[in-house]
Amino acid sequence: MRIKAPKMKAMDKMSIIQALTQQHRTFASEIIQLDQPAFMRAPEGKWTAGQQLDHILRSTRPLRLAFHLPKPALKLLFGKANRPSRNYDAVVEKYLSKLEAGGVATGVFVPKPVHFEQKDRLALRLSRTIASLCKGLGRFDEKELDEYILPHPLLGKLTLREMLYFTLYHVEHHRQITRRNLESKQV
Repeated sequence: MRIKAPKMKAMDKMSIIQALTQQHRTFASEIIQLDQPAFMRAPEGKWTAGQQLDHILRSTRPLRLAFHLPKPALKLLFGKANRPSRNYDAVVEKYLSKLEAGGVATGVFVPKPVHFEQKDRLALRLSRTIASLCKGLGRFDEKELDEYILPHPLLGKLTLREMLYFTLYHVEHHRQITRRNLESKQV
């Protein structure tokens, strides 16, 4: 089932920073407000709300680190873009197509079991990770967001701007999945 992506116009760096902060804050806030039965609830074969939170944290930590690498190291490790950045809608469409083709989280991005007692700590870690990511993002100008690239495990090489667009959609995607799982009658 596709999670509808909110339509977004081209975003400059400051708009991305504001959206990253707000969307991750909203996601974490909704998780923190859950009581223990809701936090631990998941339909068969799905992740709990805590695991959704852990997955988002696992997904943003490497990005935070990348935005703090020296620019020459970033270029040496991953190269530079040979095409213009895709817009937000194109990045979302590519991601949804990969999911429909069977793409799933693998390796370090798959969450471990998360206990109710961990929720505040994980939410705080996510908040700090996003704040650090945004601080690192401040080191780049608009042009550089479209020049440097990073590897994405499902989408391949993305410009920094595309990776940020993905990150914005990704948290909303998992917020909607969490809501849908909580409404599900299957457990």
